[in-house]
Amino acid sequence: MGKFQVVSEYVPRGDQPKAIRQLTEGINKGFKFQTLLGATGTGKTFTIAHLIQEVQRPTLVIAHNKTLAGQLCSELKEFFPNNAVEYFVSYYDYYQPEAYIAQTDTYIEKDASINDEIDKLRHSATAALFERRDVVIVASVSCIYSLGSPIDYENQVISLRPGMEKDRDDVVRKLVEIQFTRNEIDFHRGTFRVRGDILEIFPASFTEKAIRVEFFGDVIDRILEVDTLTGEVLGERNHVSIFPASHYATPKDKIEKAVKSIEEELHTRLEELKNQEKVLEAARLEQRTKYDIEMLREMGYCKGIENYSRHLSGRNPGDPPFTLLDYFPKDYLIIIDESHVTLPQIHAMWAGDRSRKESLVEHGFRLPSAFDNRPLLFEEFEERINQLVFMSATPGPYEFEKSSQVVEQIIRPTGLVDPEVEVRLVKGQIDD
Repeated sequence: MGKFQVVSEYVPRGDQPKAIRQLTEGINKGFKFQTLLGATGTGKTFTIAHLIQEVQRPTLVIAHNKTLAGQLCSELKEFFPNNAVEYFVSYYDYYQPEAYIAQTDTYIEKDASINDEIDKLRHSATAALFERRDVVIVASVSCIYSLGSPIDYENQVISLRPGMEKDRDDVVRKLVEIQFTRNEIDFHRGTFRVRGDILEIFPASFTEKAIRVEFFGDVIDRILEVDTLTGEVLGERNHVSIFPASHYATPKDKIEKAVKSIEEELHTRLEELKNQEKVLEAARLEQRTKYDIEMLREMGYCKGIENYSRHLSGRNPGDPPFTLLDYFPKDYLIIIDESHVTLPQIHAMWAGDRSRKESLVEHGFRLPSAFDNRPLLFEEFEERINQLVFMSATPGPYEFEKSSQVVEQIIRPTGLVDPEVEVRLVKGQIDD
């Protein structure tokens, strides 16, 4: 099992050693909330890296935008070169959410441009959490948004070892079930290709490497890691885990249950709309939903599948969705960077999502279960916290109210403090 180990030519100085010691003691005493109040330039990230090394727990670092998250991720990768430091942010370069403007009778279809590299990093992050404990994930507030069930995600992993009895066609069928597609020409992430007894898989969490599985009859002969561009063999593997190509991949039995549940909800909702004499809305909803049901039955997925996530995961109406937080083990640690900016974002996400969907549901574009594809309410986020450290130069009232201790980090590693500032009246100033 890998252990967190900070690799740096620098050692903690100034107020850093005291801050590391106090925060570690707070974690070990079981404090749920702590605040690191650090002036700008005092090396708060370095302090947090040493805290992670001391407590040896999987850690989620939440930042308030992609740029800051990328910067933090880069810094933490330098401090932890031998551990898994992952990046989890929204994978949209451009995102126009589905919406309906009743005043002008304008329906805006969802339009999005997905960044393939960020999608790969998201898959890499969730896969790392199931494979090891020395994981730091730097995320934006999108980490509290709905994601597929971690139980289904883990249960659908394909585990392959040399010498294992496994029929090639069975593996191919299983790959299709977990949203991989067969493509003999354009080999990219989330695809596989078959050539005789050789099966090549391009996992969703890889960029330039693929897995080549060689069969001898119904037995796996060997497993190789290969360069997808040159075909060069990079190494031989004793074991490989193939994680689903989508976080919403769902087993067939659950899809059948989900379809029945969607049909029941559709029937109830159509009755409601017809009783309200909303004939157009009822016809629209019936057409859209039946098409999605047909796609789910035939393909295992449909456009906008996330809107049916409550049915797919078997949750009750109003139940909180699964998020990245549910992929972590129970003893994990959360660090909220620039908490005075990040916390208001977490507070606001649910209301913004809800107001847009109310119009869609009211006018027959979505079933009411679309409300359950949502971010966590702030209270639900609080329930999922194990232990948390707020990090800010200017913490707000919430941080002070909740924290069992506030650790100050004022003196910089250089020993320099901020100069004293005098505020004088403009009137009657003279040189002194």
